[in-house]
Amino acid sequence: MAPENITKITEFILLGLTDCAELKVIFFLVFLVNYALSLLGNIGMVVLIRMDSKLHTPMYFFLSSLSFVDDCYSSVFAPQMLAHFFVERGTISLPACIVQYFVFVLLLTTEGCLLAVMAYNRYAAIVNPLLYMAVMTKRLCVSLVVGSYIGGLINSLTHTIGLAGLAFCGPNVISHFFCDLPPLLKLACSDTSRNELLLLIFSGVIALLTFLTIFLSYVFIVTAILKIRSASGRRRAFSTCASHLTAVTLFYGSTSFSYIQPHSRYSLEQEKVVSVFYTLVIPMLNPLIYSLRNKEVKDAVKRAMGSRRCSC
Repeated sequence: MAPENITKITEFILLGLTDCAELKVIFFLVFLVNYALSLLGNIGMVVLIRMDSKLHTPMYFFLSSLSFVDDCYSSVFAPQMLAHFFVERGTISLPACIVQYFVFVLLLTTEGCLLAVMAYNRYAAIVNPLLYMAVMTKRLCVSLVVGSYIGGLINSLTHTIGLAGLAFCGPNVISHFFCDLPPLLKLACSDTSRNELLLLIFSGVIALLTFLTIFLSYVFIVTAILKIRSASGRRRAFSTCASHLTAVTLFYGSTSFSYIQPHSRYSLEQEKVVSVFYTLVIPMLNPLIYSLRNKEVKDAVKRAMGSRRCSC
């Protein structure tokens, strides 16, 4: 076909999760509640940590950063998904699609890096408790958070620039609820082998580095905990890590399934289900995971509620 006869795509149609009208109503209500809980939980966590001076420690500084990322993360997808439940055909322009993917990868990578930073923080607190405050200075904590964002920015720019260089001239229907790279590559009418290679390499390297940081941190943590003589001391030490390990398992389990697998085994239908989990469910669960088993957070909530009653 001659170049002048090629029609370039300017917008995409997002099929969403279902085309069944009854299921759309159910999904709308479920994800509306999910998004509301995610916003309230993460904003509440950030405000609580900021208000309570007893939570002004490196651990809760990283947790508030994670909550902020989770709030932004869920807001990239939920409003658009909720709006598309009420339209016959959900569309998104090509530039908006690229921007959405850029923000998505930025926040996804930043969250993975923050989970690795939080593992290192647990390592410093348990393995070297006497040197903890000397090691985890405010400057280092800020640098680690900024470094997480820089890592996310580099990874996001790499994939987004590659995506922006692709030509889309054929079908424009995406069997997904947001602009993710794998379904977009299937619609491109130019060579996508470089994009697929970059996706596999960068996702694999970043996941490997962050996972190794977490794994090695916990190897040293477990070794240090087993040296504690009292059973109650060991239980307390393990309990401080339980929330973080749960969050790590959920995050890395779902994202690894989506991005670190051979292209030949990739399934859009499976990807949609897993994507709902790591884009919408995990941001809602994280505040619950870090608060339900955390005595310091519970005590901070009680203090906040007590001070509110006194002021009334």
